[in-house]
This record gives sequence, structure tokens and C-alpha cells, in this order.
Amino acid sequence: MRAADAARGKLYVVGTPIGNLDDLTPRAREVLARADVIAAEDTRRTRGLLSRIGVEARLIAYHEHNERERAADLLERLADGAAVALVSDAGTPLISDPGLRLVQAAREQGIDVVPVPGPSAAIVALSAAGLPTDRFVFEGFLPRTAGARAERLRELRHERRTLVFYEAVHRLAETLAALAEHFGADRQAVLARELTKVHEQIRGGSLTELAAALGADVPLLGEFVLLVSGDTSETSADERRAREIYEALCAELDPAKALQLTSTLTGLKRNALYKLLRI
Repeated sequence: MRAADAARGKLYVVGTPIGNLDDLTPRAREVLARADVIAAEDTRRTRGLLSRIGVEARLIAYHEHNERERAADLLERLADGAAVALVSDAGTPLISDPGLRLVQAAREQGIDVVPVPGPSAAIVALSAAGLPTDRFVFEGFLPRTAGARAERLRELRHERRTLVFYEAVHRLAETLAALAEHFGADRQAVLARELTKVHEQIRGGSLTELAAALGADVPLLGEFVLLVSGDTSETSADERRAREIYEALCAELDPAKALQLTSTLTGLKRNALYKLLRI
């Protein structure tokens, strides 16, 4: 190893608790205690965690609004030999949280990026939801606008793997309604709220049942993970192909024209397509 390489620092990507502070691993404690600087999404929240474990460290804010500038500064520190710990508000950095720009740049410059495993709300929710976990898809947050969200849900409607979403509390009802519209009201799902915290709640049911429970049995407070079972409907290869053709055409044409062309290309009658595509 060249001397210049040996002098380079390391970037530690540190998983932190999503609620219960006792979930911080001994290794994560040690890394945070020894880091020259801790890049935190919310310095106030991280300062509370550090206070709990008796660590005084130099904190700098690193979030989506200053990522470009902060990444350049942190790369300079790393090149000078600093040990930098990257943490998010909670859970594992980069999983629907900032950090990708810094990690990519560090790797491109030959700086070691060291993962320090910790909790992730998506994995924690999957472990207790009772839905299939041998294969799953993490979707993070759905688009905020209705049109973009509908387009994404159309793409996911026939996904056979368990789907995992994060959602803000003020958009939860709207998202459940959109899922029921595109996936079917009876599709099974699980809402996981305030995981590892005092008011942890994990509730399953159909999409419409979960929507009806909001505000009463499921308080609209805290942080949510939404898990949706995959499509288990039995369809033929020809029917799956018809769906793919229709959805591709819809990206360029109005639905009526897309339906007409799909019927022509597949030989399926329009009434059969209506039933198959739920339109």
C-alpha cells in the first residue's frame, strides 16, 4: 500500500436505533466514540443519542439540502486521514435517507467505506408482519403527486413479491386508498407503527380494513411502514403479456386507444381486457 493510501481516513456508515436506544450495537458505540467527526442528518437528534451513551463528538449537519457542499468538505477530511461516521435520523443511512453522494464519491476516490450494521425499519417490519419474506421489494416513499403515484402503482400492481413502503402520516390515508384502487380492496397488508418504541403497533388486514382503522384503532401518530402482499392471482402467460402491452401503451396513448391496440395485438376481446386490467 502506498503511503498516501495508508494516510487516508475511513467513512463509517453507522446504523442507529429506530426507536429503542438500547438497540445501538457495541460496535456502533465504539465507532461513534472514536470518530473525528459525525455527519448527522439531524444534529439535535444525534446529540441526544450521543448524550445517552456518554459520547462527546464533533457533529456536522449532513442532509438532503446541503449534501453537495458537505460531501466535498467530508471528502477533504477523509483524504487527510479523518475517521468520519455517517448517521441518519434513525436506522441505516442511505435507506430512503441521505448519503449516497458521499459514499459514491468516497469509493471513487479509493477511500474505505465501512458498514456498521444496525436496525432498518423495513427489515424490522418484515420480520414481524407475517407476510412472505423470502423475496420482497423495498419501494421507500411513493411519489407525492397523485398522477405519479398512480403511474408507479400501475407498474407494481402485478408484482408477486411482498412490497415495503415508507409513508408520512399525513399521506397514509390517501396512499391506502390509492393502493386499494390499483391493487384491489381485498389485497392483504400490514401497518407497522412506531417500531421498537413504547407505542409500537403492528396491524394486518385488507387495504380497506386498514384504511377504516386509521384514526381509531390505528392512531395517526408516529412513523409508519406499510407492507403489502404480492399479487397471488392466477394468470396465464398471455394475460400477463397483455398487461405489459397495455401498460406500455398507456405511457404514450390515452387509455381507450391503448385498450383498443392491446386487443388488436393480443387477440383478447375488450370485455376480457376490462376484467383482466381492472379498468
